Amino acid sequence: MFGFPPAETFTPTRWLQDGDTVELAGHRLHVRHCPGHTPGHVVFHSPDMQRAFVGDVLFAGSIGRTDFPQGDHATLVASITKKLWPMGDETVFIPGHGPESTFGRERRSNPYVGGT
Repeated sequence: MFGFPPAETFTPTRWLQDGDTVELAGHRLHVRHCPGHTPGHVVFHSPDMQRAFVGDVLFAGSIGRTDFPQGDHATLVASITKKLWPMGDETVFIPGHGPESTFGRERRSNPYVGGT
C-alpha cells in the first residue's frame, strides 16, 4: 500500500496501560488510556515538548467517531475532558489526520467539547 512493503506479522511483547511510559527517539512519552472512539485507544503525551499524539480521539473542531463496536460518545467526551484537558491549554495535539490544534483552543471553541 502506498509503495510500502507489506508489514510482517508480530506478537506484542507488552500491552500499554494508562500511566506507562515509552521512549521514542530519546523522548519519554506518557501513555494515557482514552477510550470512547475505540475501547483500547491510547494517547501519547510529551510534557517536555508540550505535544500529545491523540489519534482519532480529538480533531481541530471535532471529535472521533463513536459508531465502531464498543465506541461510546459519553466515554469519549469524558476521556477528552478528564485525560486531555489536564495536559494544559498550551499543549499542541497531533490528531490521526487533519490539522494540529491546542487543547486550549478546542476547550474554548470545539462544539463537541467546548466549554467543558
